[in-house]
Amino acid sequence: MGRTDFQPMGSRMKRTVIAILLLSAVPAAADDFTPALQGFLGSDIAGWANDPALVAAIRAQNATTGSYDQATIDAMDAQWRSEVSAADSALVGGVLHNPAADFLRTKVADSGGKITEAFITDAKGLNVAASDPTSDYWQGDEDKFSKVYPDPKGVFISDVEMDESTQRYQGQISVTVADPATGEALGTLTIGVDAESLI
Repeated sequence: MGRTDFQPMGSRMKRTVIAILLLSAVPAAADDFTPALQGFLGSDIAGWANDPALVAAIRAQNATTGSYDQATIDAMDAQWRSEVSAADSALVGGVLHNPAADFLRTKVADSGGKITEAFITDAKGLNVAASDPTSDYWQGDEDKFSKVYPDPKGVFISDVEMDESTQRYQGQISVTVADPATGEALGTLTIGVDAESLI
């Protein structure tokens, strides 16, 4: 009789212990990584977010794209999406092959796997330079831009999600790129981070 009385309790306890072990093995949410991402921003990214190479590239593009209307932006975004895998695309190549893109690739390489991608946008949210191709050309309708720009000290840390291709938890840190001399907001910098590498 004692065995019959205690069997359900033992079974429930086993299921509870197993559930706790499973949950503790996998981060529950982005909040588990947020402090690490904030620390990485302060220790690694803040020092080069307003580097002269990035500032100059964004300022130059703003002089061209500042007058673009939404129809022009949408057309360029559609062009990017259709050409992103084409080796001879002038639009995509212009973003991937310039001094600012070289600077970003160096930062990705020097991070030891912590940074998975890096790109900057102009004041319209259009790509200026990128370490790797992005899925779209216009970031202006996304939180990584709209929650940062035009605040000269804007910062946005995205939710951390499981990346299907790498099976790693990844997030993005976005900050405003400002002119160091004037404090003027020029565009944004977004860094993709392998969040698991930070903890």
